[in-house]
Formats: sequence, C-alpha cells, structure tokens
Amino acid sequence: MLDTPSATADVPALSLADQASDPAKFAADLGGSFRRFGFAVVKDHGIPQALIDRAWAETAKLFALPDEEKRQYFVAGGGGARGYTPFKTEIAKGASAVDLKEFWHVGRELPAGHRFGDQMTPNIWPSRPETFRDTFVELFAAFDAAGDRLLSAIALNLGLDAHWFDHAVKDGNSVLRLLHYPPIPADAEGVRAGAHEDINLITLLLGAEEAGLELLDKNTGDWLAVKPPADALVVNVGDMLQRLTNHVLPSTTHRVVNPPPERRGHSRYSMPFFLHPAPDFLIETLPGTVTADNANRYETPITAHDYLHERLVEIGLVKK
Repeated sequence: MLDTPSATADVPALSLADQASDPAKFAADLGGSFRRFGFAVVKDHGIPQALIDRAWAETAKLFALPDEEKRQYFVAGGGGARGYTPFKTEIAKGASAVDLKEFWHVGRELPAGHRFGDQMTPNIWPSRPETFRDTFVELFAAFDAAGDRLLSAIALNLGLDAHWFDHAVKDGNSVLRLLHYPPIPADAEGVRAGAHEDINLITLLLGAEEAGLELLDKNTGDWLAVKPPADALVVNVGDMLQRLTNHVLPSTTHRVVNPPPERRGHSRYSMPFFLHPAPDFLIETLPGTVTADNANRYETPITAHDYLHERLVEIGLVKK
C-alpha cells in the first residue's frame, strides 16, 4: 500500500532551547501545536548528535544479525516488553494485516529489589554489538531528560505547576523502541505501521526525516505527511495524556506508509521513546479540563499499569 498524501502537515519547528529564556511562550507554542495536530516538531532537544549517530550504527548492526540469533532474544508471551520482537508480529488496533516491521525494546534499568520489579521486567542485552548496552542506557537517559523538559512545558500549558509530572514519571515504565522496517516487495500486504494511536503520555521520535510518517488531520480527515528538519524530534500525544486531559490534548491517529516502489528495496530505521508514567500512577481526569463544553469522558480512573495491559492485548502483543 502507498497512499501518497496531497499535503504536508504544517507543524511548526520549535526550539527547546527557547524554554530557558521564555518558558511560558514555549509552553504556549508546544500546547498550540498539540491542540492543532496532536504532534509537535522540536529541535535543539539536547540529545547529543554523536550519541544519536552511535545509536543508529548500533541499531543497523543489531538488525543485520542472523534471524536465528535475534530470535534468541525473543520472549514468547512477554508482550514485547524487552528484547526482540520479530517481523510481522504487531498489528494495529482494528487492522487486518500485521505491520511490516521488527523491533527491539530497551526499558528502564532498575536496581535489585525495586518496588516496580514485578511490573517492569529486566532488560535483555544482546552479546553483540559489544557496545550496545552502554549506548542505549545512555540514550535512554538522554531521552528521559528531554521528555521531562517537554512534560514541564505541557504542565504549564495546562495551568499546572511546572513540576506536576515529576512524581508521575519518576521510575516510569518508559520504553525505547529500535525499529527496523526491512525491504519489502512491491506487492506486500499491509503497511509498515498501520493507523494507530500511541498508548503512553508522549512519544519522542528520532528518524522521521525518512518519508513515510503521516498523521490524520482531525479538521479535514486527510492524511498529511510529517516532514521534520534533520535531527529534530517529532513529539506526539499518547492516549494516556489524552485521557488525563479529557481530550484537550488529542492523541492523533498516525501511520507509516510504504515507500514508492523504487525505495522498497531499502530499510527504514526509527527510534521512538514511549514516555510512560510509573505503573501505579492513577490516570484521573484533570479537574481543569472538565468544563460545561467538555464533560468528563472518564469517570472511572485507571492505573497506568492496567491501562497498558489492556492496550497490549488489543495490539496482539499480550494474550488475554
């Protein structure tokens, strides 16, 4: 499938460096982009380029390993929480064809005996590339720091204290996903990633410069291409934040379509960081988002852990 959009989403590129000099304006600009598109483009995000370059190289080496070697790191029934998930495993909610991708998950490193040890499984590390663990522990921390700064801006834009999310995401169940969309034949069934919304609070994505990412415009119903500047983050609202904000900040449907036939012989790589709260965080509608024109859609709160489990069942990574 190739559905070439007629237009590009006019998502403004914001600089996270501006947050220090004018946090209120940055928060307003970020919130405005989220309210319009559910997406934002953020440059000057503070993740070192040398680290990103190293991570791309390690990612390519990992997925170039023989299939039987990669499958040693697949945990059947593990919900894809850690380690390797093979090609054509995940399916978008409501889709009929599985996604044309394979991926690897890196989670938070917890000390022995941590209170979330039963809900956040230990990382699985491959024996090669040899520097894989060091690279991605460092990259996870860098994404974490950038995410904290963005959440601070979101809090301000919602009329909350700038540190409102600090407790929510301390020891959060965030996941760094290394994605490989392998070369595909011209008649491949399905798309690289079917239309879906993310589960978490916000997603920070590297690698969107390669064509394919599209968002569904809530105003027109059209698919729009997302084309960020090189090395910028694409950031989108997830369903947990949408629920928390009573849809004031929308979780926008998006997908990754197949490239034109001449590009189908090439791999595509990307690295989304799914920023999650702690498992025991209660997702309860923020009072300030309930108004006469926006009644509370979610009268019953739910923990982040239970919500995540429900969604993983829906996308086929966990069995009922």
